[in-house]
Amino acid sequence: MAVYTEVSDEELNAFIAQYDVGQLLSYKGIAEGVENSNYLVQTDTAYFILTLYEKRVNPDDLPFFLKLKEHLAGKGLSCPTPVASRDGELLGTLAGRPAALVTFLQGMSVKRPRPEHCEELGKAMAAMHLAGADYELTRKNALDLNGWRPLFEQSQDRCDTVHPGLGAEITAELDYLEKNWPKDLPSGVIHADLFTDNVFFLNDRLSGLIDFYFACNDALAYDIAICLNAWCFEQDLAFNVTKAKAMLKGYTSVRPLTAAEFDALPVLCRGAALRFLLTRLYDWLSVPEGALVTPKDPMEYLKKLRFHQTVDSANAYGLEG
Repeated sequence: MAVYTEVSDEELNAFIAQYDVGQLLSYKGIAEGVENSNYLVQTDTAYFILTLYEKRVNPDDLPFFLKLKEHLAGKGLSCPTPVASRDGELLGTLAGRPAALVTFLQGMSVKRPRPEHCEELGKAMAAMHLAGADYELTRKNALDLNGWRPLFEQSQDRCDTVHPGLGAEITAELDYLEKNWPKDLPSGVIHADLFTDNVFFLNDRLSGLIDFYFACNDALAYDIAICLNAWCFEQDLAFNVTKAKAMLKGYTSVRPLTAAEFDALPVLCRGAALRFLLTRLYDWLSVPEGALVTPKDPMEYLKKLRFHQTVDSANAYGLEG
């Protein structure tokens, strides 16, 4: 369930009337996603996605997100493009929430990606990194290394109820990462949330990237590490090096890695696994009773983290260098 704010017919008609998109024909809530309220809107000219930004999203960040999509689309990257109102504004207000209308992107996500999907993702991710190189706005990664220990402290006193010894294991990993985190890697705008449900395909060809609401400035290779975690483990959490090799082949065919990025990849993968372990742990322990959103199991990322702890070279991910 991803509709937290209900919209009346009258409110939506008045909102749509501010845009040169034709007459409203229909709309329905979209179940996917957990951060915002999303609607599929049909007018007599096209389909659009309407997003109402909920309280977890900082309104001050919205210009960065919306203008980033506009910038990337202008560079040829396929992603939902914000629609400007007749007044030239990308952001409006609907039902007491900041709201934006974006173009509808054709395609579907894949639940069980194959190596060819991973290669397509690698190419698109690298193209996105290059396209964002001259984006003028910046946004700090609120969930970078400096944010992990404070986030953990919010769950530390209860984390062993999820798994015995979890607190000590996370503390040891934080100590390691704070000591060994790479610096001065090539940086720029990253997506930071390129999970399979944020990548669309049509006939096994990547049709676009969506959901840029974690995008920020950080090491480009950290985006790769997030994707290795999200795309290259099987349902039994065994690491699939064939998928990883395909993803890295696709990425490096568009943007080759530096030697420093190659050397840093195992540590970056550990960090990415810990980041999602910590956010899932917090959600797992904080979800109110009777909530409609089911939190994701943090133990998945503990097991992924343990795999990366055994890796001492990017060669283990199928990357030659």
